[in-house]
Amino acid sequence: MRPIVQTVADASAAVKYGNPIPLDVFISPFNSSLSVTVTGTVNYTVQYTFDTVQDSDWTAATGNWVDHPNLTTETATKDSNLAYPATAVRIVLNSGTGSVRFTVIQAGI
Repeated sequence: MRPIVQTVADASAAVKYGNPIPLDVFISPFNSSLSVTVTGTVNYTVQYTFDTVQDSDWTAATGNWVDHPNLTTETATKDSNLAYPATAVRIVLNSGTGSVRFTVIQAGI
């Protein structure tokens, strides 16, 4: 998979959510790299889900999201990974006037 990059900025008035990035659970090994680059002052969390995000009635707002254990309430540039299958990831900008650049790369074809 080619890198997918999202930028989310300025959560000073309210929490902001990046769009869910679907992952391919059938790729083996599943491994996905997650990188967050911070500009300015922010607090962010990366989340993943096991929901069937392709279902027509699924929405990110009502999805079952789990905070990534190494990327929760962070304030600095950081990276981690998902070594086990999840159906999607997203970034949550909890607060701050700065921005985050969220990059996801999944191993495989």
